[in-house]
Formats: sequence, structure tokens, C-alpha cells
Amino acid sequence: MFAGYRRLQPGDEAGEFSGLSLFRTDVVEPQVLKFGGRVVRWTGDQIFLEFQSVVDAVRCAAALSEAASQLNEALLPDRRIALRIGINMDDIIIVDGDLLGDGVNIAARVEALAEPGGIYISGAVYERVAGKVDLEFVDLGPHNLKNINRPIRVYRIDTDVDKTSGAAAAGSRSSATAKFDYDRAIAVLPFANFSGDPEQEFFADGITEDIISMLAGWRAFPVIARNSTFTYKDQTVDVKKIGQELRARYVLEGSVRKSGHRVRVTAQLIRADTNHHIMAERYDRDLTDLFELQDEIVTTIAGAIEPELLKFERERVAERPQHSEDAYEFYQRGMWHHYRHTKPDNIVAHDYFRRALAIDPDYPQAIAALAIAGCNAAYLGWAEDPERNYGESFELALRAVNLDARYPNGRFALGLVCMWTRLSNQAISAFQEAIKLNPSFAAAYVLLGQMYLYCGRPADAIELAERVRLGFSPKKSGPDHAVPVIFPARAESER
Repeated sequence: MFAGYRRLQPGDEAGEFSGLSLFRTDVVEPQVLKFGGRVVRWTGDQIFLEFQSVVDAVRCAAALSEAASQLNEALLPDRRIALRIGINMDDIIIVDGDLLGDGVNIAARVEALAEPGGIYISGAVYERVAGKVDLEFVDLGPHNLKNINRPIRVYRIDTDVDKTSGAAAAGSRSSATAKFDYDRAIAVLPFANFSGDPEQEFFADGITEDIISMLAGWRAFPVIARNSTFTYKDQTVDVKKIGQELRARYVLEGSVRKSGHRVRVTAQLIRADTNHHIMAERYDRDLTDLFELQDEIVTTIAGAIEPELLKFERERVAERPQHSEDAYEFYQRGMWHHYRHTKPDNIVAHDYFRRALAIDPDYPQAIAALAIAGCNAAYLGWAEDPERNYGESFELALRAVNLDARYPNGRFALGLVCMWTRLSNQAISAFQEAIKLNPSFAAAYVLLGQMYLYCGRPADAIELAERVRLGFSPKKSGPDHAVPVIFPARAESER
């Protein structure tokens, strides 16, 4: 077994050393001893562990995850530790008491795939422990691992991991997103190079990788990792089969074709289980600065996908009878009512968001949505006590941001309530941060531009409008984030 860990926030090396020493003595060593393992090597933020029983190794991993979660609850946010674990079972080579060989390398590579708080295991481990431990496993499909000459099937163990570490870790998913069923995920397949020019291969791969990174960073839905989807590169694909193998409901595929100084990029979003197209787009551009062109195309494609997918998922959930007490389903039903923009629907949306939070109190998406719905009720005259709504929305928005600082809608919710309570500077800052996290967030652009005008900054508003006009299509991104825009009659001083 290979375990890696890191501090959630950098800096303060002395404090970091103290925290890691506490983590080693109070968490790792007692649990490893309890399950009959031994520490083979401890170097910096990496630990190699050996167990005679693979079942004990898996049970120890689950216990370590739980113990780390409990320890983090007693630590300040900047002292908490994010633990990642990879487990493999294979023959090993012992040299001077150390472990070497592919068996160890695979464990290390599997750990590298895991997200903070995650436990990933190889297919060999799964075959030995399935049915012998009281844990749930998620099949993540085959992966091509560095310096390993065969694909390795990888599974994720579902554990009640530390929500605070998972949410706060840079680059990690929020706790709620981590709980998402991967059957709701999107898989971005490697874009095909139809140019007949091998040099364009890196351009096609770069577009694919950047779309994966951008979609994952927006936190809107689970995104299958690059290592899984790139196993299908240069293969004739059956979308339905890929959806089953990767447990992804949606698949994005595309192509790149170059002719002279022009390039054409196509993208198709497909529902994998039915093979039905949700969206198909084509982008024709002049080849100038290749990296700038890549950024533009990636932002445009990702910006088109997100609202289409969110809208489709909302309607899919709303159209079927409710069949489970599921936080995600309650959240999506609430969003469906929220976008109808009527007082009765606003009341129903509130109810669904609160029901989602009753199941998962640390669900940033539902928290931000409840903040926005409460703010809407206040400024549209639907609330009996608007000031109370604004106060509750402000606290909810702050909570969403604190749970997942990289969730764009949390920043948007904070900007919205600050706008309506005349905290103009804070509103501008929140909208700017939302755009930084999601460059295709149309509603954030609209309200940021309005705030610039409201604060006597027309030049900034014009510059922003030009940036939007040249950078992406608001028509694609707007509907899913649409909010009515009505402003107070006059500005007041900052509170």
C-alpha cells in the first residue's frame, strides 16, 4: 500500500512539520500496527506500507481515512491534512529491507490518481477483497499508468471521508461533488486529429486535456479523469460501451481538422445510454497564436457544454417520478423550479434545497442555490422580511465559499447578495472571482458590468462587454445562469 498526504494550505514549514509528526504518531502508526502492517519507507509526504493480507490493507486504509477525518476536525483549517491512498497486490523485490518492482510502482501510480481523501485500488486488489469487506467500490475503468506496460483497472472505495479536507483542498472536488454517483459524470474522449498532420496531434490532445481540467474545475458535475478517457485514443469508439465502462452518463467527443491557415474543431455531447446527441457544434478559426487559439476554443466549448448539460440534467430529474431521498435529486428538482422564476416555484425551490441540505449539510451547490433563491425572493418582493432573507443569504453564500473556495456559483451567490445590500466593492470582487474560476459564467459578466456602471466605472463596463463579445458566446452560457437584473435607486456607502 502507498499513501500520500499533504497540507491543505502551503507555508509555515515549522507548523507543517509539527502537524505531520502528530499525524504520524497519532494516526498512521497505531492503525498500521492494529492491522498487522509495517512501515517500509517514510519519505517526506509519502509512506510505503506492507501487509501480509490484502484484506487487512484495505481495512487499514479505511481506518486511516476515518482517523484522518477525526484528527482534522480538531485542527485549524490551515493545519489539516489531505490523505490519498493507493493499494496494489503483486510480487515484490526486497533489497536492503526496501520494496521494489512493478507491484510497488503500480500502488504509487494508483495513489497518484486519487483525489485528496480518496482510496484507490487496483483490479487485483478488488478481485481479492470484493465481498469480504463492508465497503462500496466504484469501477473507474482501465488506466494506462506511467512505466507500466499494461492497462490497470482501478476502483475507488466509497468512504465517508473528511468533508473539510476534501472541500478545502486546492484542485479537489467539493464534498458534495465527491459524493456524486459517477453514473452522472461526463467523459471527454481524446479529440481526433483529422488533419493528416502529425504535428496537430498535440493540439488535439491539448484541447481535450484543457476541456477536462476546465469542466472539473467548475464543480458543476463529476468529470472522468484524463487517464481513463485517454485509454480510448486512436480507437473506434462505441459511445454506449464507453459509458458503461467508465460509468459516465454523458460523453463528449470531437475532432480537429487543419487546412492551410484555418482550423475546424467539432464537438458533440452525447447521452451515452441512449446514444442521443444533446449538442453538436462546429468552430472555424484562423491559425494565428496556437496557444491563444486553443484557450479560446476550449473556453467556448466548455462554456457551451456546461449550461446544456445542467439544463438537460435538471429536466431529466424533474420529468421522472421522485423515487429516492437523494440530495442530488432534491437539488436538481429545486433548480428546475428556481429557473421558472415565479413566487410559488421559488417557495418550492427553497423546500427542495433545504431537503437536500438535511441529507448533506455540507453540499456547496445546494447551499449556494438556497442563497440565490433567498436573495431572489427578497429583491423581487416575494419575501415577508427581505432584510432577513438578505442576512440568511449572506451567511449561506459565505458558507458555500468556505466549503469550496473554487466553486464559481458560491462566489456568484456572494456577489449577488452583496450587490443587493449595497456592498459594492465586495460584490465586484466576488463576481470577478466567479469569472476567474469560470471564464464562461455569463450571469457573472452581466452583473459585474452592471456593478461597474452602478459605481461610475463605464470604461470598465465597456471593456468587459468587449471581452465577452470577443471571448465567448453569451447565448450559449446565459440561460443556465440567468437572473433578473434590477438595481436600487441609489448607492449608499459601504458597510
